[in-house]
Amino acid sequence: MTGMRRALEFLFTRALRSRLGVALVIAVLVFGVLGAARLMSGPLDPADGLSSRPNQPITTVDPTTGDDGVLSDEAPPSPVTSPGARTPEQTADRFTKAWLGRPGMTTEEWQTGLRPLSTPALTEKLAGAEPETVPAEQVTGPPTMRERTETFVELLLPLDNGRLRLELVTSDKGWMVDVVDWERP
Repeated sequence: MTGMRRALEFLFTRALRSRLGVALVIAVLVFGVLGAARLMSGPLDPADGLSSRPNQPITTVDPTTGDDGVLSDEAPPSPVTSPGARTPEQTADRFTKAWLGRPGMTTEEWQTGLRPLSTPALTEKLAGAEPETVPAEQVTGPPTMRERTETFVELLLPLDNGRLRLELVTSDKGWMVDVVDWERP
């Protein structure tokens, strides 16, 4: 009995108080837990390998829904115009003529010419503008239309001093210019 007592006394007074002893006890506990878990889980199929990979790729999108990328091969839908209403090109042509103005035109006349072809948001943005600030004098070529949706198009008009970019949207009044942007050559 004295041998067992001495062994326990050595274990608790010296071995477990050292770093090596604590590390040894932790290692024994970890291996014990892992061994017990392995015994409880049952035999593994050696053909599975080290991982339980799925047989097929994991997909997060239904592959039958089509392409969700930025680039598309499909042509954008053509803009919709009611019978007898102005087309986007006609609206852009009239707006551009009004925007370019004519010599001696007052600010009120200029604003009045733009208002029926502009959205309320654009009319508000152009409230402080004057016809003298328009950087071009004439259209130099046909417009180029970029169809975005059935209710939104972008038209680019070449002018003598750059390019006018108009964004048009549909409303109950037909096609209206919503954005005016000037691009220098």
